[in-house]
Amino acid sequence: MENAALIIEDGIISAVGRREDLMVPAGARVIDFGDAILAPGLIDIHIHGGAGHDVMDASDEGLAAIERLMARHGVTSYCPTTVTAPTDQTSRALEALGKAMQSEKSAGDRARALGIHLEGPFLSHARRGVHSPLYLQPISAELFHRMCDAAGGQVSILTIAPELEGGLELIAEAASRGICVSMGHSNADLACSNAGIRAGVRHATHTFNAMRRLDHRDPGLLGAILTNDTLTADIIADGQHVQPEVVDLFLRAKGLDRAVLITDAISATGMPDGTYHLGLYKVTVSNGRCESHGKLAGSVLTMDEAVANIMKFCGISFQNAIRLATLNPARVLGIENRKGSLRAGADADIVVFSPSGEVRQTIVGGMVN
Repeated sequence: MENAALIIEDGIISAVGRREDLMVPAGARVIDFGDAILAPGLIDIHIHGGAGHDVMDASDEGLAAIERLMARHGVTSYCPTTVTAPTDQTSRALEALGKAMQSEKSAGDRARALGIHLEGPFLSHARRGVHSPLYLQPISAELFHRMCDAAGGQVSILTIAPELEGGLELIAEAASRGICVSMGHSNADLACSNAGIRAGVRHATHTFNAMRRLDHRDPGLLGAILTNDTLTADIIADGQHVQPEVVDLFLRAKGLDRAVLITDAISATGMPDGTYHLGLYKVTVSNGRCESHGKLAGSVLTMDEAVANIMKFCGISFQNAIRLATLNPARVLGIENRKGSLRAGADADIVVFSPSGEVRQTIVGGMVN
């Protein structure tokens, strides 16, 4: 929309339209962003840390630093993402994250947590990535319930390998609780993947990474992810986790409605090269590449970079690229009625971009600093 205006009241967008068509309330504070582009706030549903801090630590200081870094890159909402660790440590992290979310104070310079992404411990040993085999767990409904309780009911996404014994039953249980169940870190074949979808899987975690490889006679879960139109899927578009040509293939398969951008960012994001942590694991960062024991271990990607990269890799417009980082992740979480778009009734989470796509300002909950 050209020459557009938004009216914000009490952190909510009350009206959207062309400037000449809107009645501005008397006494309203008027801010003119000139030639800028206003877009919905970016949403990162898979992030482990940033600014030197890890979400598994869940300290007030650390979370604040991570959230400020995200906001500087256009992110207004996110899902703090766990990594496989000893059960007692995971429970402590979940409890701290849950309490932080429930007591979160409004701040215009910080992204806000939407819900916790539980990545592990129900992952495949064969496709575990850097998740330690010492702490991976067999499927246990009792353990899953304990983790959800520790988080105060704040778990929004569960990444699981559907081929594990009892996996289909846990998928159905998690889905019945309103949790988005995502296939990932999995060696499932095509039949098992489709069974997982029937049981309640509706998303896929960092497509192509930590998955059974696609083969023309053994398509595996990638065959299901790329061809099933009911499934959304996310991808790390940093050019390292997935080659740009394969990112383009992914978007062609999933389309603009079902593809989601994530960062999988770790504590090293926004920091110089060096040694950092992803949960318990030591990660070396050099020239923007994160490795642990010779394996990729998260990224230092930011969401605004992911948007720029998907435009370059796939030749799509800024408007279409933004969708993959706003409305689509909001739909994954089932909150598209209040996040992911600029329309009346939605939360006033807004990114102010320059015409060339750089973040000029981020507005969280209508708070303009």
